[in-house]
Amino acid sequence: MTHTEKYRIGIGGIAIESSTFSPLTSTLDNFTILSGDELSQRYPFMADWVFDGRTDITWMPCMHAKAIPGGPVDRASYSQMKQRLLGRIADVLPLDGFYLDIHGAMNVVTIDDAETDLASAIRGLVGKDCVIVAGMDLHGNVSRELVEQVDIFTAYRLAPHDDAIETRERACHLLLRCLDANIRPIKAWVRIPVILPGERTSTLVEPGKSIFGALEKHSSADGVLDASLWVGYVWADEPRSSASVVVTGTDAATVSCTAETIARQYWRARERFVFGTPVGDAEWCIRSALDSVDTPVVISDSGDNPTAGGVGDVPFFLEKLLAFREFSTDAASAVFASIPDAAAVAACFSSGTDTGLDLKIGGKLDPVNGRPLAVHAVVESLHPGDTVGGDIAVIRIGSVRVIITSKRKPFHFRHDFTRLGITPEEHTIVAVKIGYLEPELRAFAKQAFLALTPGAVNQDIPSLSYTRVLRPVFPLDRELGEPDLSAVIVT
Repeated sequence: MTHTEKYRIGIGGIAIESSTFSPLTSTLDNFTILSGDELSQRYPFMADWVFDGRTDITWMPCMHAKAIPGGPVDRASYSQMKQRLLGRIADVLPLDGFYLDIHGAMNVVTIDDAETDLASAIRGLVGKDCVIVAGMDLHGNVSRELVEQVDIFTAYRLAPHDDAIETRERACHLLLRCLDANIRPIKAWVRIPVILPGERTSTLVEPGKSIFGALEKHSSADGVLDASLWVGYVWADEPRSSASVVVTGTDAATVSCTAETIARQYWRARERFVFGTPVGDAEWCIRSALDSVDTPVVISDSGDNPTAGGVGDVPFFLEKLLAFREFSTDAASAVFASIPDAAAVAACFSSGTDTGLDLKIGGKLDPVNGRPLAVHAVVESLHPGDTVGGDIAVIRIGSVRVIITSKRKPFHFRHDFTRLGITPEEHTIVAVKIGYLEPELRAFAKQAFLALTPGAVNQDIPSLSYTRVLRPVFPLDRELGEPDLSAVIVT
């Protein structure tokens, strides 16, 4: 039912990045599920569900599920979340609009294009007249089939994603703009045969800085509502995995031309996308940090980055770190964040603080890329009940502090360390399982290195065992010729 002065708009979605190279399956227990008014925490620009001062809109928060990036989602867990979301939507029908809040890189066991599966089910429920907007991460994989189900798209324009909330707000503005003007946008989609990791496509450096920086200008052109560019998610061995562009608007010629312009810019810059920080193997990064006069040096253990889909318990970098004699003679100090190992944490809690014990840490969740590391450690501190990491133990091996968590937990903020009694600036090296650094890590890092390490999100893309991505695609194939970057008008 359409109202003259009031719209009913639903909100919901399921969001996760799923590495198909991960041996770890994501299940329902890995997701944080928000229902009803709990969703308000994702949309701080809506006080009491009033957006942009408009009281003529009834926002209907349905359900949103989000997990730390991981492996493919098991089919039963996905089906349960999907049915719960659809049930919530059914309870609030009819709807004039729907905000589909997704990431874009979810893989479900036996389903290649999970976002399209979800969007199709929602479309079947809300009907063809309901305007659907999708707000997404720029590391999503956007298929033509997804574009068929959604009316308008917008994606992050920054990596690191400092504009996540801004993008959600922009999605709401776009939806209202379409409803107010009775617009069903024309959609132009281009697949770009390039598949690169986020660490090589940061918007902090060129060419990503300029290409993504121009999207706002493209979006403000006459006849255009939004211009979005996706890098894609490189660790998904799926046919849809690639970079892509979607431009939506009211003029077919303009949206097509704009989409092709952006696609050509990205394609022509493909060889210039490089890591934004110095890169090397683990030993080189550690030695370079130890030789530095400016500390702390933050080193990314990139191949096992849990915020990109890595499992997080590969102790490869930690083993390399402990091999340097500076950490057995107190000539240097380091903190390592982190290793999820519930059994090791339980052993630390049983032993108590200031006690020594032998542990085998890591290599249990991802035995493909790592093996348990035997260490003798002193339990320095114990921290029960972290909302993400569960029980946490800080152990000391020589002059290296190692954070062990019961559950997978990213360390993106300074307070992730200080809550554990660790001041990162006091250490020579801060090693974090991450890719490019998040803002707070960048703020205290005097220097940063990215270590090329094994894991489910290995940065050596050509070495990965792809069998299902569409070929040819750069950089798996170096001699592609000039691809067809013609825009497809999707209806």
